[in-house]
Amino acid sequence: MNAEKAKGPDSHPILGRFHGFSATGITLAEFTKIIQSLHPIRTDNAPAVGSTPGLVPAAEASPLKIHPKVFNMIDCWISDSESPVVTEINLDAVERNANQFNGDGLKQDGDWLSYAKSDSGGFMRYRVVESKGKHYKIEYQENGGGTLTTSATIEFDIEQRNIRRDGKPTTIRVVRVASYNAK
Repeated sequence: MNAEKAKGPDSHPILGRFHGFSATGITLAEFTKIIQSLHPIRTDNAPAVGSTPGLVPAAEASPLKIHPKVFNMIDCWISDSESPVVTEINLDAVERNANQFNGDGLKQDGDWLSYAKSDSGGFMRYRVVESKGKHYKIEYQENGGGTLTTSATIEFDIEQRNIRRDGKPTTIRVVRVASYNAK
């Protein structure tokens, strides 16, 4: 700003990146104190939602950003008789495992978050039916590429869980299934 003001007494500085900056009358010590008082919003080391493979960018709709393959692991094959198959899933691993939870086929379509199965022409998709805090109720649908679409209602909580990884304690975020109903 000083360089802009030095162009002449009648010149108005081009604000650019300084727009709204109003701390011109503080000392370096005061500035240092302010900077040192700042803390990150997230206290865990997980990346922000939408910044990792397998997740829909945060700018798109839907309050829940979990790859539909997660719900595929909970649901069983139509020829099997027992569900849920998996009742707890490590979300931190899902976010980091870009090979299995590839975000390339993800698409927000109204309320539905869909994943296209490129090998069969089928899909996996879900929509949030209810949410309260970290408790969700979703409708999950899957189609293998034919005329049959299966559907289930899954309720779950997103929780923190302490485990040991490589002998060291760590905290992970998990989906913990609370209820499952096939339609």
